[in-house]
Amino acid sequence: MTDLAELADGERPAPGARPGSAVDARTLEEVVTFTSELIRIDTTNRGGGDCRERPAAEYVAERLAEVGIEPALLERTPGRTNVVARIEGTDPAADALLVHGHLDVVPAAPEDWSVHPFSGEVRDGVVWGRGAIDMKNMDAMVLAAVRAWARAGVRPRRDIVLAFTADEEASAEDGSGFLADAHPGLFEGCTEGISESGAFTFHAGDGLQLYPIAAGERGTAWLKLTATGKAGHGSKVNHTNAVSRLAAAVARIGAHEWPVRLTPTVRAALTELAALHGTEARLDATDPEALARDVDALLTALGPAADLVAPTVRNSANPTMLEAGYKVNVIPGSATAFVDGRVVPGGEEEFRTTLDRLTGPDVSWEFHHGEVALQAPVDGPTYAAMRASIERFDPRARVVPYCMSGGTDAKQFSRLGIRGYGFSPLKLPEGFDYQALFHGVDERVPVEALHFGVRVLDDFLVHSTG
Repeated sequence: MTDLAELADGERPAPGARPGSAVDARTLEEVVTFTSELIRIDTTNRGGGDCRERPAAEYVAERLAEVGIEPALLERTPGRTNVVARIEGTDPAADALLVHGHLDVVPAAPEDWSVHPFSGEVRDGVVWGRGAIDMKNMDAMVLAAVRAWARAGVRPRRDIVLAFTADEEASAEDGSGFLADAHPGLFEGCTEGISESGAFTFHAGDGLQLYPIAAGERGTAWLKLTATGKAGHGSKVNHTNAVSRLAAAVARIGAHEWPVRLTPTVRAALTELAALHGTEARLDATDPEALARDVDALLTALGPAADLVAPTVRNSANPTMLEAGYKVNVIPGSATAFVDGRVVPGGEEEFRTTLDRLTGPDVSWEFHHGEVALQAPVDGPTYAAMRASIERFDPRARVVPYCMSGGTDAKQFSRLGIRGYGFSPLKLPEGFDYQALFHGVDERVPVEALHFGVRVLDDFLVHSTG
């Protein structure tokens, strides 16, 4: 599956590895095997409860049990299985760290792919299939790392709680939400957590290699809009047409220009990116509002790196679904629409009042699904340790914080007071569009990226002090 010469190199410590690292040739082989085999287990989540993660959960539990790590399999709904295990650290006084990854994936149409999305094929140094990026690769890296510890007798400084969850790609009600609400004791002592969507190579041009670590998430605000009116014949004048009322509200929402609202995480990201691009002179350090006022010009100056922060400098609301009527010559008495809203930390009140104004008196709205926005500190020891581990294995790395435009299971675990980071390290070649592969066609991950990731995770998890 992997290059034999590369595996032979794995017998020797990788450049940057600390003495005593447990990662060896077997670890490098296992992370590829586990990624491939997890992809082959179809855990497509179509929403509405249409998913069965249990086969993948049993696979994970078996890999843990083989090396003496005792897993618990937990379900709210039959077949929607989660796996939780705790690895005791050497320092009982240290805060525990949660490491979580989801087992479900979004749907994939085989006819659109170059390879079958559930083949787990390893070809030309790349693992192909749904979940290769989101996020069976991270699940595999975690499994490979902790198995290496068990074989080598290595223990991390702080307790590590592992959670492999169901239902992240839908409501999380059968996954992290269920675990947080029904089994909080399993996460006792956890103050921070790491999961997907951070610490990947972002090539920003001119050889600049960014590694964005997620230290925040916009909140989820999925909305249902309902317009009511007078039903009637399509040939008659109708000034209370529900479809017209709804269409007007949807058009206003789609055209709305949201104001800039910069959170501490996004401010830190913009400031560091400006310095790396030599554009910090544009910022007036004596004017606290200068960054917010000039953010659009700064984003233009940042070039490709602007993609990391542009979606998170404002709230957003995008109409996505329309439902009305049953016959072309009948005006329906009601019409509905759905809107994907995302809210920056601290932007909740603005979002509500704006939606009240945009929908107007003839259209009501409600939350179809909502989750909180998150922020985590970028000036503490955990963020510093993540930065150090990346730089240890890639000296050219420039680590920056960023806020995710979407959300993860960290939202549900935040109910337990756990601050979440996106830290799923991958060293990616230039031209590899990591972000486009989330939920995209031909999802894949390079073997070398998996090897880099398991080394970085091992280094961070073993030496993080909490």
